[in-house]
Amino acid sequence: MKVKDVMTRQVVTLSPEESIEEAAKKLRDNRISGAPVVEGGRIAGIVSEADLMKLFESEMSISLVLPSPLEIIELPVKMHRQLREAARRLSVRKVKDIMTREVITIDEDASVEEAARKMARHRINRLPVLREGKLVGIVTRGDVIKAL
Repeated sequence: MKVKDVMTRQVVTLSPEESIEEAAKKLRDNRISGAPVVEGGRIAGIVSEADLMKLFESEMSISLVLPSPLEIIELPVKMHRQLREAARRLSVRKVKDIMTREVITIDEDASVEEAARKMARHRINRLPVLREGKLVGIVTRGDVIKAL
């Protein structure tokens, strides 16, 4: 069986200039965990929930090394302030700032077994599917499992 037989053809994509907030909303609204970033019809990168989580984690840093009782009482106020500041900083970040630029892809005529091997070898959950260098679909681990 070929990748083109099991791939999703209606691919949700992101633009490099989209905000992180817009990208997160698009992933959430479409109930997907990642999407290719497309510019000029070609893949420029890929963004996953893991990328968004890493970014959010890096923005949130609360030090709780041997906190005093007063610091414990102040913790909710500190967290609220840090969340507001992180949201402000994230609102100006773009998809191009966090996308993975070296995207592992697969040709539509490749076998489903080859897709499974690539996903396992690179420890990834999705492969953009190409035809002559252009995005024509996406295949996920779920698609591969159903096909096997």
